[in-house]
Amino acid sequence: MTNYLSYGLGAIGSICIHGLVLSVLLIPGNGDTQAIVIQPQYINSKLVELAPKKKVVVPKRTKEDTAEKKRERQRRLDASKAKAKAKTNADALKKKKADLDRKERERLALEQDKLERERLEELQRQELAAEFAQTLAEEQSLISAQEDEVAANSYRQLISQRLSENWSRPPSARRGMETLIRLQLVPTGRVVGVTILTSSGDSAFDRSVEQAAFKAAPFVELQQMAPSLFEKKFRQVDVSFSPLDLRL
Repeated sequence: MTNYLSYGLGAIGSICIHGLVLSVLLIPGNGDTQAIVIQPQYINSKLVELAPKKKVVVPKRTKEDTAEKKRERQRRLDASKAKAKAKTNADALKKKKADLDRKERERLALEQDKLERERLEELQRQELAAEFAQTLAEEQSLISAQEDEVAANSYRQLISQRLSENWSRPPSARRGMETLIRLQLVPTGRVVGVTILTSSGDSAFDRSVEQAAFKAAPFVELQQMAPSLFEKKFRQVDVSFSPLDLRL
């Protein structure tokens, strides 16, 4: 369309120029008027070439490209699924581990409580056993003390009787006189020392008391006495002499 328009415009321009030249030649003028010759001008027509539009070349998709893209999409999809699955598995493992840790803490707490109860029960048993043993020991000690006292009284009576049998009261002895002596004995029953703790005020009376102590010894019955009882009550024995009786 553009080429036709260019040719038309050139033809019209050429016709107009030729008409103008003819009109000048036909019109008469003065004799001395020089003719003016107008040369026609030729118009070089030139086709205007329009630059062709650039076509966007869309690369044709081949079957291989399409398959590769499908595989790439599938790979991305598989990777996304694998990532999601891995996250799910990690969350599940984390939850499982948390549950196991919680159960382990609960188990340890229960075991600790059990051990604490057993420890307290054992302490209670030990306390009860200690109290029972102490009570038993106190009872046994009381019984032993009572038995010792009974046995000691028997030996005191024996010593008192033996001293009374071997004491010769002097003629100067009077009612109200009293001499307190301390006998020092050994386990064989022998008297190793006599000490006057309180004098009667009469030397003959005091001397008769000392003689009676050595004359009555040894008290061989003491050899049958338990060593603990002897050490406790008969290593030293205090005896009171009066004209009426003897008191230990």
